[in-house]
Amino acid sequence: MVYKANEQRYDNMKVRRAGNSGLQLPALSFGTWHSFGDDANFQDSEKIMLAAFDRGIFSFDLANNYGPGSGAAERMFGQVYRRDLKPYRDELIITTKAGFHMWPGVYGNFSSKKTLVAALDRSLQRMGLDYVDIYYSHRFDPNTRLEETAEALDGLVKAGKALYIGISNYDGPQTAKMIELFKELHTPFVVNQSSYNMLNRDPENDGTLQTLADNHDGLVAYGPLAEGLLTDKYLNGIPDDIHLHFTNSFILDKGEAAAVKKLNQLNDLAQNRNQTLAQMATAWLLHDPTVTSVVTGASKVEHLEDNLKALDNLDFTADELAEIDRIVKD
Repeated sequence: MVYKANEQRYDNMKVRRAGNSGLQLPALSFGTWHSFGDDANFQDSEKIMLAAFDRGIFSFDLANNYGPGSGAAERMFGQVYRRDLKPYRDELIITTKAGFHMWPGVYGNFSSKKTLVAALDRSLQRMGLDYVDIYYSHRFDPNTRLEETAEALDGLVKAGKALYIGISNYDGPQTAKMIELFKELHTPFVVNQSSYNMLNRDPENDGTLQTLADNHDGLVAYGPLAEGLLTDKYLNGIPDDIHLHFTNSFILDKGEAAAVKKLNQLNDLAQNRNQTLAQMATAWLLHDPTVTSVVTGASKVEHLEDNLKALDNLDFTADELAEIDRIVKD
């Protein structure tokens, strides 16, 4: 059966611009970090990706190392793209990244020119694309000059393999230096994708958000729910074997009881807003105009629907924002 997209797919989606660039993204982007690896069921993956597009989520976030199994998520997406989404290519924002472990040897990591060029060629082949819309350096490379990384990314735009450039997991000072280099090269840099949520305020604390705002660029937030902590799943306790992303590991530094107390206080505030904790966590990110999009994952349509409900109430009072800060920073 030939897929035909929902004709009302854009009726309810909020679209946000990355600073003063021409890049616009849906408030929610579809992430493929988990659940789209070699062991994933194709029909289930296809169903959720198409459900996302039918609801106005036209941005798909990938990376060379997403899977599990390097390249697996890109291969899965490529199958769905070739089979269903190719007629809609001009509507789609398809993004990928290179920098975390991708293949054996010294060039399968970080952000040298050889790594970035080779990785994008692999990505394009796996997905069946002529170009990606945003290509990211996935992480700062301490052993490679930033000039080399910036020039490599700029060259890939000039080669027609990427339309826009992003960086990911770069802190405030690193972001500022890259922006300076991109301006010298006239590279269409648009966003930094960073781990950011109500509990993890690193992009605020290290100057990333302010640097992006000052330069009229955007932030794409990943990890909005802190691996599920900002849901109702752990309100009665957090198991010892929970796997937190390295950017969120500090959350348990003061002990499980202190973290659970904060989660319940935040949940009470969310209920007063007629939202779930997860919906409030997503809405909180989007109250800042510098945040262009929030990357959310979903393996079931009902999870996708719950995520989208966050967009029904993005407004916060000054008192609500102050209370969230008080709870988190206590």
